[in-house]
Amino acid sequence: MVQKIKRTEVIKGVYWVEIPEAGLYLLCGCPEDATKHLMRLRLIVPVEKDGVPYETGPNAILLSDVALQNGKFCNLAEFPVLQMLYKQGMLIPGHPNNTGMKPMLIGAKEQIDAQMAYIYRGNYGLTSAEEIVAAGETPERAEMIMRMKLKFAFGRILPTEELLDHRIIEDGPVEIRNGATIQRLRTNVFVLAYDGEEITIDLTVKRGRNDRSAYPLGFQSVPRDYFSIIHSGQGDGWDINRPCMASILVYQGKIYLIDAGPNISYSLTALGIGVSEIEGIFHTHCHDDHFAGITSLLRTDRRIRYFATPLVRASVFKKLSSLLSMEEDQIANYFDIQDLEFDVWNDLGGLEVKPFLSPHPVETSAFYFRAFWESRYLTYAHLADISSFQVMENMVTDDDTAPGMTRADVDMVRDQYLAKVDLKKVDIGGGMIHGEVEDFKTDESDKIVLAHRSEPLTNQQKEIGSSAPFGVVDSLIPDSSGNLRRFAFDFLHSYFRDLDRHYLRTLLNNPIVEFMPGEIILRKGRVPENIFLIVTGTVEKIRSEDDVYNVISAGGLIGEYTAIHSLPSASAYRTVNFVRALRITAPAYRELIKKSKITDLIDQRAKSREILERTWLFGESVSPPIQNNIADAMVLHEFQAGQDLDQLPGGAIYVVESGTVEQLRGGDVSDTVGARNFFAEEQVLFGESRDIAYRTVDACRVYEIPGSVIADVPIVMWKMLESYELRGAA
Repeated sequence: MVQKIKRTEVIKGVYWVEIPEAGLYLLCGCPEDATKHLMRLRLIVPVEKDGVPYETGPNAILLSDVALQNGKFCNLAEFPVLQMLYKQGMLIPGHPNNTGMKPMLIGAKEQIDAQMAYIYRGNYGLTSAEEIVAAGETPERAEMIMRMKLKFAFGRILPTEELLDHRIIEDGPVEIRNGATIQRLRTNVFVLAYDGEEITIDLTVKRGRNDRSAYPLGFQSVPRDYFSIIHSGQGDGWDINRPCMASILVYQGKIYLIDAGPNISYSLTALGIGVSEIEGIFHTHCHDDHFAGITSLLRTDRRIRYFATPLVRASVFKKLSSLLSMEEDQIANYFDIQDLEFDVWNDLGGLEVKPFLSPHPVETSAFYFRAFWESRYLTYAHLADISSFQVMENMVTDDDTAPGMTRADVDMVRDQYLAKVDLKKVDIGGGMIHGEVEDFKTDESDKIVLAHRSEPLTNQQKEIGSSAPFGVVDSLIPDSSGNLRRFAFDFLHSYFRDLDRHYLRTLLNNPIVEFMPGEIILRKGRVPENIFLIVTGTVEKIRSEDDVYNVISAGGLIGEYTAIHSLPSASAYRTVNFVRALRITAPAYRELIKKSKITDLIDQRAKSREILERTWLFGESVSPPIQNNIADAMVLHEFQAGQDLDQLPGGAIYVVESGTVEQLRGGDVSDTVGARNFFAEEQVLFGESRDIAYRTVDACRVYEIPGSVIADVPIVMWKMLESYELRGAA
């Protein structure tokens, strides 16, 4: 018997389903880089028809019922839709694969609506002169930008509904196409049926480390220079072997990202960089290959600085707002916003940056960065998603009301692209919206690095620019000041806020040691002889019998409580990547806290931190100082079985230490909350109960944590948002 429905697991939580008789090729789940995974499995392959080359691939996408899983977007349909429209040819006039069929989105109404709005922003960014003026531009410049954007859009901004079809899944079976149906069993679990056959698809992604990269990256230990560029991405959105075009800028040892493409957390892990080490991000524009990893920057205990022009920020935040069905002003709460001014040098504590407008379908900034050293400036130019000179020439018009650009504007952009610098990274992706390498053959910059391309460089291209394998570092100004030890001092000072500086220097006068990836720092059951302060890199804390898995980033301490009391460690501590740590002997640490008369305080906080670290909510990338703030504010409540919790103070989150609590919506039990879990996140997120009540099932010990102490901890707020969405979708 011939199988009519074929299912292939792509990665965990993502499936490919074929029903050829129904003409249905379905991508089930579309997280970051979904198309790259399909290409790697040869579920997308090049073909030719009537002499026209194009690609195969999906013609429909099943969306997750929730926008976030594991803190990451799980519905990112932009690139799969682009692959259908352009690489498969479904939108190209006269193409043999343009049969009138549109790409189809399938799922819950709220997720389809969110994807339609997000794809719309991904296509066009800001869509009116009024929106551009609201971002701070003058009416004259707004009109200029809109004329340029309309030229890229072939004269008209199209609503997404003209490009895509959709099917909303509600209570019963829904026909997708030609007799193939789908029905939801429960959140993220679906049954697909056709002609008497059926299969079940589960889009749930389990919590924990789950870097689902389409390409392998080896571990590296990168230096923390005074001013350098780490090449963290040279490919494009279709490159199955490399991350998308990006760079990491290091200034005075601090880490700054330039863009946040798909699977950036995987790239950072490979480079030995923990997310808590990131000082800020410079953002060029909102296309997914430069944007999809932005949620990874929220997995830290402080707001990362977000550097962009107000024009780019408005475009990015509108896209984020669409994805999350969240107000833009709420999104701003997750970042420390640092607006940059176009065409001037913005001084950021010695690091100077000058953005300029680069012609593109969405608002885009190219960047110059410079630092002064030994009588001159050294400059890096990052030219992502630029336009070729020929494309810009074709846009020139003397009609100041027609779509296009003026001759003066084109000449200015050309001069900005070709400015002589010490190091320049250039987009050479080609086509209608990317640069061409030939435009830079007369560029006098000292070094040009070619990027944003999936195909190997040609000999002609090799004559113009250099390659940069993943992790290669261009050091413009080396470090002579000992950045790692300065970071260690800052971490100690934030932890021991009232400790005399001479005591801190005593601790600092210990060696900084390096561990290899996958190395055990402290074995479970061993009494630690040393305490380790993580300076760079990431460490896992594992206690398998309790299903405890935590991630400790820079600034975290390993073995503190057990070393002080000569107790065996209840957990194993294991490096994820290259880790540098300050090693302090246990006797020296005990003597210092004894002299400082803070032993009792350290003990009290360590016990409270242990309660927090056993939870998923607080068990990742929350540094000891932040944990101490939370621990100091925790209030214990004890309840009997069957007790309504209406009397609990509002505006707080509640962590269950023991027992079980029921969540009720409309009087019906909608969820149960057990030990190491939490409830009432809606009160912190939205300041209201939203018709949700709670009741104990049995005797409970519950810790109250005021919302005010976690409101500025992005990873905690982000996890609460994910849990709220998941509970609401159940």
